[in-house]
Amino acid sequence: FKQSFLDLAEDLEEARKQKKHLFLYFYQDGCPYCQKLLQDNLVQQHIVKKMQSSYEVLAINIWGDREVTDLEGNVMTEKALAKKMRVWFTPTILILNTKGKKQLRINGYYAPDKFYTALEYAAPGKKQRLSFLRYYAQHKQPLSSTSGILHKDSMYQDIKQLPLLMVDEKPLLVLFEQKQCVYCDELHTDIFQRSATRQQLARFNIVQVDIRSKTMISLTDKKTIPLKRWLQQLHIQYVPSMVFFVKGKEVFRSEAYLKSFHVQSILDYIASGAYINEPEFQRFVQARAEALREQGSDVNLMQ
Repeated sequence: FKQSFLDLAEDLEEARKQKKHLFLYFYQDGCPYCQKLLQDNLVQQHIVKKMQSSYEVLAINIWGDREVTDLEGNVMTEKALAKKMRVWFTPTILILNTKGKKQLRINGYYAPDKFYTALEYAAPGKKQRLSFLRYYAQHKQPLSSTSGILHKDSMYQDIKQLPLLMVDEKPLLVLFEQKQCVYCDELHTDIFQRSATRQQLARFNIVQVDIRSKTMISLTDKKTIPLKRWLQQLHIQYVPSMVFFVKGKEVFRSEAYLKSFHVQSILDYIASGAYINEPEFQRFVQARAEALREQGSDVNLMQ
């Protein structure tokens, strides 16, 4: 990590002179996924070498009070910058190209193989015409241990009901998945089978989408588009992604590897309406964990 005065324009200029991109790593103390990134990903030499050769890396504490000057010259604290950048998860990574434009954003933890592919995708000198989702599909290593199926559930509704579900009072959860997906398998065979998770899921209308499908979908009664176009409009870059809609408007999404407590917290955050008055998801997670512990529950963030 670079020792920086956190003047992002200066850091960007230094990165540009070295023909590198600027890599902003948003973290928080006590974050198990940040620890996983550091201990599992950043100890692998091919990842370290790629980061050293292609990126200037800045660490920003989402609750920190250090002074930051953003690219527009505005001075604020680290936590104010995190709020401005809508950092909902840690780690969140924002990669900026030499012109200060977003090259890639990662909202949450990626396993080492996917993380390295992301570093390759966003590296200097690459003009990507593909979304990261399509790029990863072409460059990832095959996983022989996946189930190769979409996991169905009786609580899922037909995708043909989307026009009605989009305007329903009940919040809508759209699951974007694919058949060859080890993390989709874990989501369905473990996390979604836990009673605490199922209680939260019951608060939603749920639709499952196979991102490889060539089907046409209707988002309103009058408009039908290819599923591929909807994926592009939503910028889906990870499976499984959980995207939440309230009365047709996207209000939140999860697009990284999460364990059961955080999945349950996300579901509660949306279903309870807490997202309306508490825009910082991490504060909600902390308060929820404390409340559960006070009730005598054992809260383990990585189970």
